[in-house]
Amino acid sequence: MTLSYDATSYDDVLTRYQPVFGLETHVELGTASKMFCGCSTVFGAEPNTHTCPVCLGMPGALPVVNASAIEYAIKIGLALNCSIASWCRFSRKNYFYPDMPKNYQISQYDEPICGEGYLDVDVNGQTVRVGIERVHLEEDTGKNTHLGGATGRIHGADYSLVDFNRAGIPLVEIVTKPVEGTGTMAPEVARAYVAELRDILRTLGVSDVKMEQGSLRCDVNTSLSPIGSSEWGTRTETKNVNSLRSVERAMRSEMIRQASILDAGRKIKQETRHFQETTGTTRSGRSKEEATDYRYFPEPDLVPVAPAPDWVAEIRESLPELPAARRARLQSELALTPDELRALVNAGLVDVFADTVAAGAPAAEARNWWLGYLAQLANAQEIEASALAITPAQVAAVISLVAEGALSTALGRQVVDAVLETGEDVDRVIASRGLAVVSDTGALTEAADAAIAANPAVADKVRGGKIPAVGVLVGSVMKATRGQADAATVKAILLERLGVSEN
Repeated sequence: MTLSYDATSYDDVLTRYQPVFGLETHVELGTASKMFCGCSTVFGAEPNTHTCPVCLGMPGALPVVNASAIEYAIKIGLALNCSIASWCRFSRKNYFYPDMPKNYQISQYDEPICGEGYLDVDVNGQTVRVGIERVHLEEDTGKNTHLGGATGRIHGADYSLVDFNRAGIPLVEIVTKPVEGTGTMAPEVARAYVAELRDILRTLGVSDVKMEQGSLRCDVNTSLSPIGSSEWGTRTETKNVNSLRSVERAMRSEMIRQASILDAGRKIKQETRHFQETTGTTRSGRSKEEATDYRYFPEPDLVPVAPAPDWVAEIRESLPELPAARRARLQSELALTPDELRALVNAGLVDVFADTVAAGAPAAEARNWWLGYLAQLANAQEIEASALAITPAQVAAVISLVAEGALSTALGRQVVDAVLETGEDVDRVIASRGLAVVSDTGALTEAADAAIAANPAVADKVRGGKIPAVGVLVGSVMKATRGQADAATVKAILLERLGVSEN
């Protein structure tokens, strides 16, 4: 049964209730093999082809820890200012689900590899510190596909298929401490945290962090309590939210839903919920288990893990420049204002912007192209601009040609469109489509004379001192040259042919 609730506005919720939230982020690590066996982790293979007796949970098959996964987890912990355990071990987390072949998951429980860290995020010019409770390693589950129903979920489906290729892939779970005191900014802080975490993971090279493929998934825990109350409300956990936008939308929706229930004098049920992209609301999943329900006990087939201090120190020394440090450096080196930097951060464009500048583009032009035309194209495709099939070097090449006058801005946009369409390089696109600016003054003069002859009334207005009317003639010449003439040059030629000075 679906519980209906009043359409309380978000702003209204915050006049009566204070939110507390926490995030559990699951990250598939980019190792070549799985967590406890040698099977491939490559995404997109035929179902059940990347499996073996170990990851299928066959009797007598023994797991072996993936050393690269341990290293990646330590890198993540160090980047999140965590302490690294000198000794930790794996446990069995017991529960049944069809995509889990062993009927238990090898995970870490009370002795994680990393703990007690933090991540600072910027929201609307304010720095918010999100505490990290733990970073622990585990194995991923398989994937169920429910067919025959209207929702793609098990309820109402005619049958289900299970693919165990993902079962056993190394998974790091990053769990925040409860985040209090963010008020109206709570959903934005949650989104900013996941965005910053994704950038860190990408910079570390430990995961491809493709949320659309499930290699980065977020569970959003949300609760409300009356303003002034010292006790937290009952939390719900919205599972497997798979985009930055949805993290924010899911929390807003859940806050509105919970406020409506509390306003009616009812109690919040502790449960998992699922976010509906189409409606922007959450729906009930199942009652939320406690740790005791999983009957954790130490994994008997694995020895404890004890990272050597020297090894941890080597890993720390090898860490690349992290996103926050890089942003601060770029802001200083490229003289970006806080608002300019924030716009790039919010659009997820810092890296491609910096790479475009490194390829030779002026900072102002690189920023304008990525936040302008390229962002428009990305919005039309409903993807992030950084995911467009054009490289920073190609964008820098277009910017350079526009600055040289070899391309107009309009032609530059056509070149970008063609690169995205064909995958060809900038020079090849220009040559094959004849997109270079017409610089032959003879041809432009001929086109100007033709425009004047075809528009005598407009020509007379210009001669009579109505200079702005020349725009009609400029447009005629641009049409005749398929937009390949420089508008300023065309205007100068037209005024000269009409015997008019602009001054």
